[in-house]
Amino acid sequence: MIFILNKTNTIANSFLAEMRDVNIQQDKQRFRHNQEKLGEILAYEISKTFKYTPEEIQTPLGICNINLPGAAPVLGTILRAGLPFHQGFMNYFDQSESAFITACRKVKRSGDFTIRIDHISTPNLDGKTFILCDTMLATGQSIVDVCKELMATYKIANLHIAAVIASTVGIAHVQANLPKAKIWVCAVDEEMTSKSYIVPGLGDAGDLAFGDKA
Repeated sequence: MIFILNKTNTIANSFLAEMRDVNIQQDKQRFRHNQEKLGEILAYEISKTFKYTPEEIQTPLGICNINLPGAAPVLGTILRAGLPFHQGFMNYFDQSESAFITACRKVKRSGDFTIRIDHISTPNLDGKTFILCDTMLATGQSIVDVCKELMATYKIANLHIAAVIASTVGIAHVQANLPKAKIWVCAVDEEMTSKSYIVPGLGDAGDLAFGDKA
């Protein structure tokens, strides 16, 4: 399944518009905060898919019956661009453990590239719900490679992929290689450049959030 947030008009459009705007996005704090707010919104939407059990809560005046979710999901992100987006999920799933992955593109002279995963730091994911948060889902290659690496070690019960902006090509790649994953994005763009940047997209999310790489 795939959920696209901006198919319904909400205040989230304003946060996404500011992230895309070439003038507003130069304010790094605002750019990071908009990612965080969109992470919170998608966390809320994903929470609708969880299993809930009825609980009795003692108030000062009586008993309140309410349905509460079970175990918190594990949240993961690929350093560094996804950190503010990941923080938005942590704000809502505040009892969650987190996984952090370092991965980078190794570009060949032809312009083609492979993904090199340098390090994974994760809690045990066996039987857990895992949400991988990454700002941009461009080719989908890094997300697929990371998930397959984790799935080779752990039996993940429920896999969710969350992104701010995705390309149609990236979504197709994830669906083909991770057919059981649920995909959650704020917007989908149709095109990519020859260097696999999403168009219209928003540019390099990592540089905009944390500064240009040397």
